[in-house]
Amino acid sequence: MVAAVRVHKFGGPEVLTYEQVDIPAPAQGQVRIKQRACGINFIDTYFRMGMYPPMGGLPFISGNEGAGDVTAVGPGVTDIKVGDRVAYVSALGGYAEERLLPAERAVKLPSSISYEQAAGMMLKGMTVQYLVRRTWKLEAGQTALVHAAAGGVGQILSQWAKHIGATVIGTVGSKEKAAIAKANGCDHTILYREENFPARVKEITGGKMCDVVYDGIGKDTFPASLDCIRPLGMFVSYGSSSGQVEAFNINILQTKGSLFATRPTLNNYTATRKDLLATAGDLFEVVSSGKVKIPVNQKYGLKDAQKAHRDLEGRATTGSSILVP
Repeated sequence: MVAAVRVHKFGGPEVLTYEQVDIPAPAQGQVRIKQRACGINFIDTYFRMGMYPPMGGLPFISGNEGAGDVTAVGPGVTDIKVGDRVAYVSALGGYAEERLLPAERAVKLPSSISYEQAAGMMLKGMTVQYLVRRTWKLEAGQTALVHAAAGGVGQILSQWAKHIGATVIGTVGSKEKAAIAKANGCDHTILYREENFPARVKEITGGKMCDVVYDGIGKDTFPASLDCIRPLGMFVSYGSSSGQVEAFNINILQTKGSLFATRPTLNNYTATRKDLLATAGDLFEVVSSGKVKIPVNQKYGLKDAQKAHRDLEGRATTGSSILVP
């Protein structure tokens, strides 16, 4: 038996239950991992509340990101062996001392990446990788607006965009978070609670506006985000921490300048093992080189998952948060 955090009914942080569970031996194509760190992400709250239905139904072990050591491999596994340091973003089961994982979703960690870094960056960092390399191929000289720039994805995204050579404008909720965003690559910050952010973007860019808006907030920043984009630019909605963007008349994209809009997910961009390894490899390279740093600013014990979710939903966190089994 191992400790884990399970959800027996949908609801608030109080439904996260710390208990003992049995983890069987790995089956065909699986590996068993002793976890050293478990990532915490906003998507975890969506599963907890029932916004995203868990594939196996209730109850389920929360979390889908982590890093640790392989302690056993199932039949048919050839490229991962016992003793390998690995990290992953995969199906639910992450908030646990040990877990089973499809071997094809495990990525070997280079020695330059720690378990805590990996648990704090696999989902967020690989999300940033596809956002700046594939969804909109960000280039030097372009301008990007990053919402929630002091958040987990926001800090990595701002650093990576700055590394590419883009001008980065970040929206934040406080002066303290503005300082964090500036320290992580933002050239300009906007206090979205106090300022009209489309007007400030227009002022900052001299009327040229942004090539791309990266929006993980959702309801609270739409459709105003569209007013920040130049003609033929792109609106990228990759999350919805304030609620889902509701249905809208697609003609608004034409009236705002023939804009592109997309709602990408990491699962589609890393659906094949080839894409998964390429995405993770690019992330490992920029982190190992020091060009992008992974700020793990909150650490909680596994039994404190409820507090971790309250802090996350209360916007009391910056950078990445992890659970340490």
